[in-house]
Amino acid sequence: RLEAEGETLDGDADDAELRAFLSWNIAEFWDLQTGLRVDLEPDDLVWGAVGVHGLAPYFFETDAHVFVSNEGDVSLRLEQSIDLAITQDLFLEPHVEVNVFTDDVPDLGVGGGFSDIEAGLQLRYEFSRKFAPYLDVVYERDLGETAIISRAAGEDVERTTARIGLRIRL
Repeated sequence: RLEAEGETLDGDADDAELRAFLSWNIAEFWDLQTGLRVDLEPDDLVWGAVGVHGLAPYFFETDAHVFVSNEGDVSLRLEQSIDLAITQDLFLEPHVEVNVFTDDVPDLGVGGGFSDIEAGLQLRYEFSRKFAPYLDVVYERDLGETAIISRAAGEDVERTTARIGLRIRL
């Protein structure tokens, strides 16, 4: 499984991440995954990853991964979403992501503990299951020590953004 995700702000890459996972089915609707995550922006950083991907009760798509960087930093990411069909081709997808770090990572501007939360609502039109443009409205909030670090750097701890994108599955 290959995944790529990124954000631009005023034409400059603000955040870019590539993930490559090998998956093994361990139970009905659940896969064990291991692989790599490469953060291209803001800094080049390579993370080893292990986690699960699957369908929780009530059709919540779930990803839970532990990441260990090449510098020894450890983080946990939990993501959940659910597809709500408006029509056969139009879907509304509420989603949430929480990141946790075991220690402060000054190079990344994050503190130990719960570092941030992201909640959004994506509207997606699926021309096919493999090709779907979307519009996503996302609220992001830094938490705990990370919020303190962001405030000290003069950055906002809350952001609401509108995103457009394209989901491609090969």
